[in-house]
Amino acid sequence: MISRARSEALFAEALNYIPGGVNSPVRAFRAVGGKPFFVNKASGCRVTDVDGNEYIDYVGTWGPAILGHAYPKIIAAIKAAAEQGTSFGIPNPFEVTMAKLVCASVPSVKKVRMCNSGTEACMSAIRLARGFTKRDKIIKFDGCYHGHADSLLVKAGSGALTFGHPDSLGVPASFTQHTIVAPYNDEEAVRSVFEANRGQIAGIIVEPVPGNAGLYLPKPGYLEFLRQITAEHGALLIFDEVMTGFRLARGGAQERFGITPDLSCFGKIIGGGLPVGAFGGRVDIMDCLAPLGGVYQAGTLSGNPLAMAAGIAALEELKAGDAYRALESLGAQLEAGLREAAKSAGIPVTFNRCGSMFCGYFTDQPVHNLADAMHSDRARFAKYFHGMLDEGIYLAPSQFEAGFMSAAHSAADVDQTVRAAAKVMRTL
Repeated sequence: MISRARSEALFAEALNYIPGGVNSPVRAFRAVGGKPFFVNKASGCRVTDVDGNEYIDYVGTWGPAILGHAYPKIIAAIKAAAEQGTSFGIPNPFEVTMAKLVCASVPSVKKVRMCNSGTEACMSAIRLARGFTKRDKIIKFDGCYHGHADSLLVKAGSGALTFGHPDSLGVPASFTQHTIVAPYNDEEAVRSVFEANRGQIAGIIVEPVPGNAGLYLPKPGYLEFLRQITAEHGALLIFDEVMTGFRLARGGAQERFGITPDLSCFGKIIGGGLPVGAFGGRVDIMDCLAPLGGVYQAGTLSGNPLAMAAGIAALEELKAGDAYRALESLGAQLEAGLREAAKSAGIPVTFNRCGSMFCGYFTDQPVHNLADAMHSDRARFAKYFHGMLDEGIYLAPSQFEAGFMSAAHSAADVDQTVRAAAKVMRTL
């Protein structure tokens, strides 16, 4: 039995000073039971906890560690930047380099504004869409998460034509009255919303490949439909690429699927592991931001030199290397191996993957949206999670989170993971 005594002691202490003992809810292991472990070191595709246990990591800081943990060029860039000062609150050259890299990588982005998190990026893009169109209503999709801004923390209403209601205490219903929630991959629901709210929809915000309810893919033609219907109604299409940006391709999901949104939101990878966010798009829309226009958005630490230096190192490495081809190959190897492990054990699993993002649902039904995902066997997943953890494999501690591969993973790491999965699934 693996000992996690020091982690347990730290968690007991943390409970006295931090709500729930964690600084982000999913870390508390509430979805799978048990107590979280504490990490004090990460390198390549592995993390090491305070008790000295090592795990192959498929969370990767929830996406940013596409090159692996403690990537030497990123660490060197952070050290060099820190020697010149950790924060200025004044424009610095890194901001210009980062903006040019993002615009050169993502053709739909002609101008970009940096911020400090994916939540800020999505919140700001929504405000900008409303300001540009002079409309109030936004469509989002059930199961898509765009950060914890009040107007986006909404559950679905009783039907596609109703407004959502708050998904959190502390969010007044009036804050979500202009947010309409529709099921993902359902074209008719979106048509109905536009028909019922003609001339009132500012835009649609969508994860092009939703990764916050596990992982499911757009049906063929669905993203093209969203592009078409927003254009027809004078609304904006906003891609939340906080997870998928620079991961599914250098140009993100929009490159992979050949779609041109009006606005895009980024985070995670463009910070090289440090806190960061960004949103960008068409010039006429972006120039509505202060100081040029009337849509206000600001941030003291936006464009922080350490985050910019780390992100630049990451993006330049991805641009120069062959990471995406390797990630696609490793992802395919993992998918094939886990499918075979489940089949051999007689366990029903639906495995969804897009590039280096993946999720295995414990269900025998296809998963195309949140309602489908909810049919998965969460109790079985919890047993699987802890079994894998005891085998030295760290997966996201929830059935409803995506997994991430990194360029630091090897074919041998994947083989080890598949062998562990085969062993654990035989016990389920």
